[in-house]
Amino acid sequence: MAGLINFDDENEVKQFLDNLGVEYSYQCYKEKDPEGCQRLADYLEGVKKNYESVAQVLKHNCETHKHGESCYKLGAYHVAGKGGVTQCLKTAYSCFMRSCSAGGKKYLDACHNVGILAHDGQAMEGVPDLTVARQYYEKACAGGYAPSCFNLSALFIHGNAKGLPPNMTQALKYANRACELGHVWGCANASRMYKLGEGAEKDEKKAEELKNRARELHNVEKERQLKFGE
Repeated sequence: MAGLINFDDENEVKQFLDNLGVEYSYQCYKEKDPEGCQRLADYLEGVKKNYESVAQVLKHNCETHKHGESCYKLGAYHVAGKGGVTQCLKTAYSCFMRSCSAGGKKYLDACHNVGILAHDGQAMEGVPDLTVARQYYEKACAGGYAPSCFNLSALFIHGNAKGLPPNMTQALKYANRACELGHVWGCANASRMYKLGEGAEKDEKKAEELKNRARELHNVEKERQLKFGE
């Protein structure tokens, strides 16, 4: 059939891939299509391994079109100093904030990353901002992002002296939510809290159920790692 690619023919495959690059470039720069720019960045990264060009396309798509996935990837490039961009957590933080606000495939990851950088203060002159961390963890947790729910639980366990006192009821709430979403340590922490009566009345039955759930999740993860290593 006409139009089918013979993937056993190296020259035909190369021509096909080169044509894809031209098509995505046209979509990005001539049609001004943000999704076309993202496809171009993915193509340059996955096929051409040209990370400097990837960074340029991501920067263009993030700044010009405010494309959430491109902003997220640009933030990741700034975390690692990849593709010739400056390694800078402040810039990464700004990119992740844009991605979180824009939505798209990576917005939950982006919101979580904003929370992390605010939580440990790496992007804020070393001074943690738990109010910001809480805000972005809550957004990601509400979207079903288990690590953010777990981090919220830890945040409420410890609290701080600047407007965020410890709150074991909230800590248990978010540990339970992390557990529901399959976070093994969320289950483990919730189990311990029910056992000790922290954040709720002591409940040995609930504590045991959650401990068993943590074991199940841990065993599933171990099995997944073994299969991956085969």
